[in-house]
Amino acid sequence: MPAASRRAQRSESAASRKPPITAERMTDAALQVVATEGYDALTIRRVTAVLGTGPSSLYAHITTKTDLDDLLIGRLCAEISLPEPDPAQWRQQIHDVYAQLRDQYLKYPGVSRAALALVPTHQETLRVSEGILGLLLAGGVPAQTAAWVLDSLTLYVTAYAWERSLVDQRRKTEDDDWVLSREDLVERLGALPAERFPHTRRHAAELTSGSGHERFEFTLSLMLDNLTAS
Repeated sequence: MPAASRRAQRSESAASRKPPITAERMTDAALQVVATEGYDALTIRRVTAVLGTGPSSLYAHITTKTDLDDLLIGRLCAEISLPEPDPAQWRQQIHDVYAQLRDQYLKYPGVSRAALALVPTHQETLRVSEGILGLLLAGGVPAQTAAWVLDSLTLYVTAYAWERSLVDQRRKTEDDDWVLSREDLVERLGALPAERFPHTRRHAAELTSGSGHERFEFTLSLMLDNLTAS
């Protein structure tokens, strides 16, 4: 057999052994891009490059970037554990679920932006929404209130994670002059004109307090503690 024919045969054989494109492989590739390059770098073309294929091979599973976003959020939601509703602890249970969602978002820089304005169709995303709704209802929250609270809490957690990722991203840039220490910020607030900003000057320490996820914990508790049963 001529050498050219043998090479062609080997090439065809290697191509036939290439694993098929699946939703799982696409999601793996997309998360790899986000983890290493950030969410802004995520495109269908970038995913196909990681997979070593062309865009047309993805169209059996997705047609737009929004479809890819749905897969990403679904994968992250699949990692979330949902408790059996307990009417005596429903607030803490909801708090714990949203802390899990926050941590999943923060693993991948900017990925929470994929959830904004997304109409979820992935069953894992819907599983988490179903679970949180069940916890709210178990706490005696009226159905309409529970539905809107679910939306509000989810939006807050998503926005919180996105802001954190933006701060982290900017800290990694060469031009980080915008980053102020808490001490610098307190000093700047304290130097504001007293006649225009008396409260800000007086309470600069309180306005800039909080570390880690303290503000997240406070806000989530504030929202949940003000819910009343029907």
